[in-house]
Amino acid sequence: MRDQWHWKFVYASSMPYARKSLVSLQDTPYYHLVGRCVRRSWLCGTDQYSGKDYSHRKQWVLDRLSQLSKVFTIDVCAYAIMSNHYHLVVHIDQRRARALATAEIVERWRQVFGIPDVVERWRSGEATSIEGELAERILGIWRARLSDVSWYMRCLNEHLARRANAEDECTGHFWEGRFKSQALLDDAGLLTAMAYVDLNPVRAGIAATPEESNFTSIQSRIAAASRQRSATSQEATPLKLIAFKAEDSWPQLPFSLHSYLALVDWTGRRVSKDKAGYIDADAPPILSRLKIDRAAWDATMQRSGNRFGRAMGPLDHLRLHARTLGQAWIRGLNHAAALYRSS
Repeated sequence: MRDQWHWKFVYASSMPYARKSLVSLQDTPYYHLVGRCVRRSWLCGTDQYSGKDYSHRKQWVLDRLSQLSKVFTIDVCAYAIMSNHYHLVVHIDQRRARALATAEIVERWRQVFGIPDVVERWRSGEATSIEGELAERILGIWRARLSDVSWYMRCLNEHLARRANAEDECTGHFWEGRFKSQALLDDAGLLTAMAYVDLNPVRAGIAATPEESNFTSIQSRIAAASRQRSATSQEATPLKLIAFKAEDSWPQLPFSLHSYLALVDWTGRRVSKDKAGYIDADAPPILSRLKIDRAAWDATMQRSGNRFGRAMGPLDHLRLHARTLGQAWIRGLNHAAALYRSS
């Protein structure tokens, strides 16, 4: 009886949910997204069977993200591009999409899709009244899609799959089903996901430090901070990232760059305890400010330490998010109780 119940529970908890049932902008605009390859040939890196190096494809991901940042009202907070998968932490700015002028909607949409004749005629003033109504309905749909995470990921993954299939001279699925989405319900959940993403290469043993973690947002942020201190380099960052608190840009993350870099550096040293020069320093104050348990944080940052499912955040926020989405259960309740201390 127990085994029968167990497998019924596992099956029910692993069933896919419609994407609209996982994204609730009334709960949070922040989401952790993961795309994973399905084929033996990796997204990036060296294929152990053929010996072919696919490392150049990591730049494909950055280039496409950079293009999409100019189209969608979705900002990248953190990213890590690994050999067979990638992580993104994004901020969905629905208010910015609602404020776009119609001309800007058309120009943004034009960068990734074709523009129907009826919209072109409407823009030039040549459309009939019926065509004008149709064009306005189309623009309303486009406006909504410019802040839609599913359309954002579609434009990213389909583009990469076509390029990879063309290079490999093959057809078929490139990605392992739908992308995974995890709602980040408060500042503590956002911080946890960003650090988890930025430390992917350190946890995987392919980088010793955050600054050596190629194709991660933490490396890009460290390089940008170094360039600000030294005016000798004018190189631009490959992808514009969302700003930290008190930086001269908007929107902003709810904590400072200094606090975040200190936390990631400290966590990276704890994750790699076996490496020479490990320093068990005191925890950065940001953990205390956000009421995050130090021991549970250490466990979360280890490989496969993310025990959350469709959402990440304190216990009461997880329960409220599940009720908002009409779901009776949500994964990670016990871990949330250990990681995030109640206020």
